[in-house]
Amino acid sequence: MTAAAKHLTPVTLELGGKNPCYVHDDCDIKNAAQRIAWARFFNAGQTCLAPDYVLCSDNIKEKLLSALQTTVHEFYGEDPKLSPDLGRIISEGHFKRVSALLTCGKIVTGGQTDQSEKYIAPTILVDVKETDRVMQEEIFGPILTIFSVSGFDEAVNFINDREKPLAAYVFSSSSQIVHQFLDRTSSGGFCANDGFMHTTIPSLPFGGVGHSGMGMYHGKFSFDTFSHRRACLLRSDGREKLNALRYPPYKENRLGFILYSTETKPKSACVLM
Repeated sequence: MTAAAKHLTPVTLELGGKNPCYVHDDCDIKNAAQRIAWARFFNAGQTCLAPDYVLCSDNIKEKLLSALQTTVHEFYGEDPKLSPDLGRIISEGHFKRVSALLTCGKIVTGGQTDQSEKYIAPTILVDVKETDRVMQEEIFGPILTIFSVSGFDEAVNFINDREKPLAAYVFSSSSQIVHQFLDRTSSGGFCANDGFMHTTIPSLPFGGVGHSGMGMYHGKFSFDTFSHRRACLLRSDGREKLNALRYPPYKENRLGFILYSTETKPKSACVLM
């Protein structure tokens, strides 16, 4: 953006961030675990849309942890390092940065690393603190943090106390909870009961808001983003008398008509008694 500003070039920025995932008590735990694990560990967690941390109540925390552990085993086998379906970290520097995050909280699944292969096992952390590094920066690796909250309201407040994420996720069987979560949080994109599938639909825009970026693209939105919307007015060169009101000399008795003709009029409202 700094480089583009020198030339007054407009930009669209996708900056990522920490994507929250709230799991409500009423959700299908098994389905939620599978979809969250897939979204988090896809490409070894190196996607900007992966859920960075999970918020859930103590009522379902143990059930969710158990379901996530089972899912990781089903996806990647007894030894994920041998799985052909689990990627590796892209660079040495990135491997060291992500590995350092494993010191936060308590590891309940995974945690194994191999620097020679740039391998980090699918890992789940609990007992993390808000001030821990893993909660302060985008993970961009195969680490999922579980953070306990008292319920829906605390989860929403926790999310809103932080920068706006690129995506926000909620898992619930209640459409009311889903819509409340959507209404009370702000993010670049939103997905209910799944992970980053919203970005696979060309008719939906993809982009961030605030700290997570600006602008949007995908499908027609890409065309609009890289197009200049040029305002055009084509008029006839006749009927000049219609323009007489705007030409000087100006008279007080014309002011009311000019204001009326240029005023933006709201649509009429229908009031039901």
